[in-house]
Amino acid sequence: MASAVARRVLRDRTRANRAAAAQRRATARAARRVRTAPRSLTTHVIATGADAATVKGVTTALRTAAKKAGVKGRPARIRRSFTDGRRAVKTVYRYTREQVREIAAAYKPRKAEYKATRAALLAA
Repeated sequence: MASAVARRVLRDRTRANRAAAAQRRATARAARRVRTAPRSLTTHVIATGADAATVKGVTTALRTAAKKAGVKGRPARIRRSFTDGRRAVKTVYRYTREQVREIAAAYKPRKAEYKATRAALLAA
């Protein structure tokens, strides 16, 4: 009986460690990528080390701030398929670190997590 509980605890701990390691790798990969070339706003926010919910919220707000600030990213064409088999062509925008700093300067968040992410974007 105790061995089943111990196995369950070890399994859960292993899963948590793997998830944390995957998050650290994603953050490091995004940080390396934003230094080399223009990337999406999401990649810039991931590079700050924010969690998934914060990434989504900040990215949406930054897109709005970019429109208000008049910052245009470099357009890129990608193929996306979400539900059906056809891979639709979609236009996305890539931003340099300087452009992201300009957008973050115009962005005025209220939540504490978003403020921390904004500070990290400005410092990058």
